[in-house]
Amino acid sequence: MEKQKWYMDPTIAEDPVYWKPKSEAWFWAAVLSLAAALIISITLPTVQPKVEPRPYRVVLIAFIVVLLFLYVFALSRPLFRRKLYHKAQFIFSGGVVLAVWDLLTTKSGILPLPYFPGMADIINVMYGDRMKLLEHTLYSMRLFFVGMITGTALGLATGTAIGWWRQWDYWLSPVIKVTGIVPAVAWLPIALVILPTSFITGVFLIFISSWFPVSSMMAAGIIATPKSYFEVAKTLGAKDKFLLFRIAVPHAMPSMFTGIMTATAFSFTTLIVSEMVGAKAGLGFYINWAKGWGAYAKVYGAIIIIAIEFSLILALIALIRGSVLRWQKGILK
Repeated sequence: MEKQKWYMDPTIAEDPVYWKPKSEAWFWAAVLSLAAALIISITLPTVQPKVEPRPYRVVLIAFIVVLLFLYVFALSRPLFRRKLYHKAQFIFSGGVVLAVWDLLTTKSGILPLPYFPGMADIINVMYGDRMKLLEHTLYSMRLFFVGMITGTALGLATGTAIGWWRQWDYWLSPVIKVTGIVPAVAWLPIALVILPTSFITGVFLIFISSWFPVSSMMAAGIIATPKSYFEVAKTLGAKDKFLLFRIAVPHAMPSMFTGIMTATAFSFTTLIVSEMVGAKAGLGFYINWAKGWGAYAKVYGAIIIIAIEFSLILALIALIRGSVLRWQKGILK
């Protein structure tokens, strides 16, 4: 009997996780869209002044080479190929956006300077300012992780206390409801006066941004634990400690990770805003400084770095969530 091809596997066709996992055509469309962006950059004349296109072209070539390498790598790995084809339409859209953006800016000037620099100019500025951007990025990440980890840890403790003990719910729930309504950046004027440094101010604001969603979702997850779980455990002789840490907390973990992801988004917004006021470093400070000089290519470059950082952090959280909640696979869609 002829061996079944990977693309005939019905489990692939029915997999709800992947979008069009069998569509090889979209993968090659993605490669061609990046190639088209490269051809446009090389062949058409440049209208915007003082544009150095080589770094941008190197990036496009690198993307194309990486995609071709991944295709060869995936030939004997059906699962990896599903993941690669899953991203194909998104990559194709990115190539189209790059080509159109280049046509509207660098190649025609329809979108005028200084507000709409071409991608070639943005990549060139990022390359030229790479050491400065690295310094500001490291500062921002240090500030983010200190505030986020502190807020998440206390949020987990607060949410557990509210969800499990009535007296903590009585005292802390009103506080959370009030602080949750007020955006973290609204505390900025008070924090700048009370706290000694801009770094501690930023940590405090990010702490507020992460504490509220994590504690709220953790408490909601514990409260939503079915009473039948506790009744069965008590019948078998379980103590309160077992009920909390072996039943209630594990049941709340999906809600907990939802709160952490929400807190990450809030914290990133707060991070950039806090660095724009009073800080001497960080990507928010860099954006504010570049905007003051009308260097919008630098502004776009910093925004690209922020988007990459945010995506990587969310991917890391999703990876941890998938490992911790691996028992959910096949249950949730």
